[in-house]
Amino acid sequence: MAASMQLNVKPLKAAFNLKPATKHSLRPARIRCAATAATKKYNITLLPGDGIGPEVISVAKNVLKLAGSLEGLEFAFQEMPMGGSALDLVGVPLPEETLSAAKQSDAVLLGAIGGYKWDKNEKHLKPETGLLQLREGLKVFANLRPATVLPQLVDSSTLKKEVAEGVDLMVVRELTGGIYFGKPRGFGTNENGEEIGFNTEVYAAYEIDRIARVAFETARKRHGKLCSVDKANVLEASMFWRKRVMAIASEYPDVELSHMYVDNAAMQLVRDPKQFDTIVTNNIFGDILSDEASMITGSIGMLPSASLGASGPGLFEPIHGSAPDIAGQDKANPLATILSAAMLLKYGLGEENAANRIEKAVLDTLNKGLRTGDIYSAGSKLVGCQEMGEEVLKSVETQVPAAV
Repeated sequence: MAASMQLNVKPLKAAFNLKPATKHSLRPARIRCAATAATKKYNITLLPGDGIGPEVISVAKNVLKLAGSLEGLEFAFQEMPMGGSALDLVGVPLPEETLSAAKQSDAVLLGAIGGYKWDKNEKHLKPETGLLQLREGLKVFANLRPATVLPQLVDSSTLKKEVAEGVDLMVVRELTGGIYFGKPRGFGTNENGEEIGFNTEVYAAYEIDRIARVAFETARKRHGKLCSVDKANVLEASMFWRKRVMAIASEYPDVELSHMYVDNAAMQLVRDPKQFDTIVTNNIFGDILSDEASMITGSIGMLPSASLGASGPGLFEPIHGSAPDIAGQDKANPLATILSAAMLLKYGLGEENAANRIEKAVLDTLNKGLRTGDIYSAGSKLVGCQEMGEEVLKSVETQVPAAV
């Protein structure tokens, strides 16, 4: 079912060599004839969001539009409010019109949401609640987050070069279950009259089975190693998680399965990250570990993600936050969003050639020594968000078209 749900990253080639969507993937079949001369048209919902979101989405939109036009693709973009901007505009973090537009599109590209301004809002009025509602509304249960140390950026990692060099791993995170969605949840009073807050970590067998299959398929297409991360020595939900993953493992005898407690996994990611190939874990553990893994690469501003379901449009977004402290200052790194647009093309639309143009352009731009502040090092050229985007556009346009 998820045969193409992998990122096969090659450190010495185009570093984000993502596999295209196929009829076996989680995406609904959108097989189109490569020989067709007519322009293909797609509807893309853009959700700029908050902070640096509008800046990076603006850049990524231009790159997506150019790469598509060079491959005979035409995009109709619809920009919709979400997060804090939606709260300010209409009073809710995910307006019904935004969710409806997202559902009716071919793919959704999100910038970032959140900011200090809304931190004290009640939970249902927080920007982050809108993101959870969007994931639930689109039924995107599989979140794929690559963490690859590019040769050009190995010195940007805070880890020693011998530890960071060659890291190439994928975190497959369950996205629509677990403690973020489990019930009961809320606030109350205990038997001693003290105020309490509570949440529920709960998973049904089908939720674990489907994400496990995505992870096994991903590992099968990479290096054949899958590490399932849980807390099965303490939590019943994790004990059940491990039981179901082991059951699904019988369907994949060619994949080497291991298990690791989440606290040890957090330690091993900084001690010896190269031991990992593919990691599968629940919602909350995946949220934390994927952010930790991203910093091995040198910057959270470099990494894209794809959130996919069994049908309907996928959600593509950089894994970084809204960074309100640098918003509007032309300091944001747009590469994670640009690479998310490449994932959109491959995973969401099956348009591999256009995606490859973007991936190669990013690599070419880095080879020229251009760096935003988050990945800057001595000897490179410091540029802003707009200039980085312009350089990627130049690289997209000057590429020699791939042979058909």
